[in-house]
Amino acid sequence: MEKNGNRLPGRLRSRCPRGARGGSGDAAGGGVGANPRPARGPGQDAPPRGGRAGPGPPPRSARSRGTAAEPALAMRDYDAVTAFLGEWGLFQRLIFFLLSASIIPNGFNGMSAVFLAGTPEHRCAVPRGANLSGEWLNASIPLELRDGRAAPSRCRRYRLAALANFSALGLRPGSDVELETLEQEPCLDGWEYSRDVYRSTIVTEWNLVCEDDWKAPLTTSLFFVGVLIGSFVSGQLSDRFGRKSILFLTMAVQTGFSFLQIFSTSWEMFTVLFLIVGMGQISNYVVAFILGVCIFFAFGYMLLPLFAYFIRDWRMLLLALTVPGLFCIPLWWVIPESPRWLISQGRYKEAEVIIRKAAKINGIPAPAVLFDTAEMQDSKPQQQQKAILLDLFRTRNIATITIMSLLLWFFTSVGYFGLSLSTPDWHGDAYLNCFLSAVIEVPAYVIAWLLLRSLPRRYSLSGTLFLGGSVVLFIQLVPTDLNVLSVGLVMLGKFGITAAFSMLYVYNVELYPTLVRNMAVGATSTASRLGSIIAPYFVYLGAYDRFLPYILMGSLTVLIGILTLFLPESYGNPLPESFEQMLKVKCFRNGQETTGVRSSKESPKILMTRL
Repeated sequence: MEKNGNRLPGRLRSRCPRGARGGSGDAAGGGVGANPRPARGPGQDAPPRGGRAGPGPPPRSARSRGTAAEPALAMRDYDAVTAFLGEWGLFQRLIFFLLSASIIPNGFNGMSAVFLAGTPEHRCAVPRGANLSGEWLNASIPLELRDGRAAPSRCRRYRLAALANFSALGLRPGSDVELETLEQEPCLDGWEYSRDVYRSTIVTEWNLVCEDDWKAPLTTSLFFVGVLIGSFVSGQLSDRFGRKSILFLTMAVQTGFSFLQIFSTSWEMFTVLFLIVGMGQISNYVVAFILGVCIFFAFGYMLLPLFAYFIRDWRMLLLALTVPGLFCIPLWWVIPESPRWLISQGRYKEAEVIIRKAAKINGIPAPAVLFDTAEMQDSKPQQQQKAILLDLFRTRNIATITIMSLLLWFFTSVGYFGLSLSTPDWHGDAYLNCFLSAVIEVPAYVIAWLLLRSLPRRYSLSGTLFLGGSVVLFIQLVPTDLNVLSVGLVMLGKFGITAAFSMLYVYNVELYPTLVRNMAVGATSTASRLGSIIAPYFVYLGAYDRFLPYILMGSLTVLIGILTLFLPESYGNPLPESFEQMLKVKCFRNGQETTGVRSSKESPKILMTRL
């Protein structure tokens, strides 16, 4: 990633594994030198231009390449003009920090369904006027086998009319009447909920249990549908109205509609508002996917269980999670518009004001003349060859890479979100489990960065996926009394899948030629979001068998880990510029010779993008 016209050395330029994440292209007001937004193909977010993916210095050719909307000559001039600002001055650091801090609320909202839609233990309610003795009241709920042991039924009770007759006759349950022979009925008078973990959630508010238990995971799925919609809408709008305007608009949508959810009067109202909140998530990730940004998301994620632990009513919790978004309002007067976008719109004077302000903050004298506006206005947009979605399948080799990449993104997303959303189902305290799930992401990002700098892509990806999937599979073999070991295995699985998710974007960018690279990133990121949409229903399967979600997620993750080994290796190879230069899928061997090998400490660059 280039930040403010300069590189950010030593930071991970990789995708944060979050379907709720994204950015509006270059830093919306991401400061001087933010990368221009590339042209998009159908169904994609704002993908990277033809540069290196990953940490390390970018090739000059990548930095000088423009888009159909932004003349290549103008962009080369822009890079040259802003070079005097330096690589990582005070202005760049300030804007980066503020934009990263604005991502913290995304950590709240992205995973808030873990507690807002938490399902406590419950049983059928028995009204006070049922005329049952104490013995019959205690025996009114049949037992069922759950997780290998008998537990009170959550959705059935013995028919109260019959129990009232037995109670009036003075018969005793078990000795005088065989309970197993009695007729059962559904929970006609509602449910009683345990208050040990949650005081109230949307589940207890609207009784989203038993026949309606499918509604809670649907709420979470529709949030991620909103993220998918937002990724398309915000990208188009930011091209037209500017990065800064759309950034703050989506932040306002996220905060405002989250606040409106507090006043929801029905599950339907809450869910529709949650979908809109998801649409507002996407544009916060405006500084590209680098190590610092991922960690800021993790900070927000860590704060979620802390809020939830002390605020156990879902409406008050939602209010507490909404308030931090208001602290982003002053950023409007601090974060500038993207100078590159201003130039693409012919607003040279405004861009020059921002650049001179950056120079002043950095303590660097600015040249007397920054832009030759006459020359830049005379520059003609560079005509680019158009690509269509079918180009991703134009040959057997490309089609194989595309299909395997789509599967890789889809199932990795299922694994990541499945483990993240299932924290209340782990052994032990739900709040501690969620906190640990967030904490483990920090070392996962760091390890991913180190692997990207040092080792081949497919072996790094395959290793972390195989680690994550295999340990999750082992959970079913752990004795029930070893709860700590079970949680430890889940955490190790989350570590592996998170690290793999962080590296996926880098690898994906390196496989495709310039013409379809943008489209490939859009297609695979869409597959990732589809994975996040169905992930809540993998967790939902735990209601039928506690180990079933882990068996499915573990098996699929191991499978795609093995599948990754059949993809070509891109590490040490220059980015392909044409279909002929694409590496071939040939089992465990590269399809072409490595050329232009980098040193092990130089990784490819990911330009500013939105996933």
